[in-house]
Amino acid sequence: MTDTEIRVDPYPGLESFKALSVAAWGTPWDDNYDLENVLSRSLVHLGAYRDGVLVGYVNVAWDGAMHAFLLDPMVHPDHRREGLGTRLVRRATDLARERGATFLHVDYEPHLTTFYERCGFRPTAAGLIQL
Repeated sequence: MTDTEIRVDPYPGLESFKALSVAAWGTPWDDNYDLENVLSRSLVHLGAYRDGVLVGYVNVAWDGAMHAFLLDPMVHPDHRREGLGTRLVRRATDLARERGATFLHVDYEPHLTTFYERCGFRPTAAGLIQL
């Protein structure tokens, strides 16, 4: 197996990011998603590269003070079940803490509960309004 390199605050090319997003989520690309704008507002973001190809990603947005939010964690389907998602989330957690966040929030669907608990999250009540 080839090693996977975790890069801190990379700026992946839009085409690489689109390819990973479509593969990971199985949905068409949203052309309204402005990657450069998103990354410019991140507390930290990580890219996982194997043989120079983006195969995993996670973003941590924040409020500029103590609350950070784990967004868009994804791993290419060909590289799942290797611990890569856990590595990305745990590294993002450590870096968010180092960069001043006190709380790290994540929203997830019920089938991902075990994954996020293994990454150190505990369930809490939350609310959401889709705008």
